[in-house]
Formats: sequence, C-alpha cells, structure tokens
Amino acid sequence: MSKKINYEDLVQKSLVNVVRDLLRDASDKGLFANHHFYITYNTDHPGVEIPDYLREQYPDSITIVVQYEFWDLDVYDDRFEITLSFNNLHERLVVPFDAMTSFVDPSAKFGLQFTPSMPEARAKAELKSFTKNTPKKEKGARKNKFEIPPEAVEGNVISFDAFKKKN
Repeated sequence: MSKKINYEDLVQKSLVNVVRDLLRDASDKGLFANHHFYITYNTDHPGVEIPDYLREQYPDSITIVVQYEFWDLDVYDDRFEITLSFNNLHERLVVPFDAMTSFVDPSAKFGLQFTPSMPEARAKAELKSFTKNTPKKEKGARKNKFEIPPEAVEGNVISFDAFKKKN
C-alpha cells in the first residue's frame, strides 16, 4: 500500500502551533491592546478536565473567553491549563489541543476552525459503527444512502476513489 500525504493533518498541526504560540505569549506577557480569545472545545473529549457542574451544563462543547480574568495559564505541547471565573468561582480547566473546534480573536477579526481528533481506538470504533452493515429493515423503510466502504479507509483518511463510478 502506498503512503499518502495527509495534508489536512499537517495543516491542523500548524494551526494548533499558532494557538499554542499565542497562548504562550499570553501566559508570559499577558494580553495586549484589545486582544482576547474565544476558544471552543469538546467537553467530552478524552483528557478534558472541567468541574462536573460545567460538564452537565455543557455536555458536548463549551466556549471560554480568555480576556480580563484568567489566572495560571500554563501551556504544554499537547494541552493548556487555565483558571477562569464561573459564577465568581475560580475553576481550573485542562484543555487538550486535540479537543479544540475553534479559536477566535475578535479584536483582530481572526479565527481558526479545527477538526477535533480523537484517540485512534475511539475513531476506529465510531467509523466501524458508521460503516457496519445494518440489519435489513422492513419493507418501505428508507435505506441509508451514505456508507463508507471499508476499503476507502486508511487510518483517519477516507479515500474518495472508492466513491467514483466504475464503468
């Protein structure tokens, strides 16, 4: 099997580096001018740490604002940790970069969109459940028109060659 370049993954890693560098600057020097960040991430992603009451309130995703009141911003290669105020309570959050779905600095009219990655085992399980043949439905039921052929999947990349019409 020939190896393919995963351009989406390369771009995603580069964009995460932009966010990582911006957060490191904010951690070291603080935010300057009117800059502030809206960071949206999946709360159900492995490695995310948030208080239970926030997870109940935001079971899928949350947007945090890094602006005036943030403390102890620590940035690592794979995640950042920050203390923010929620209803006058200081709460520590741990956010893997893989969980991010967007990063916006409204003052600069700058924004990035991410495709959150998931551990390979979880991705394969979800892909398998998506592509697995479902039991036959009763007559008259709609058939799922979109199925990914197993031969189209290589890691987390789907080859569109499998969808081309064959003569």
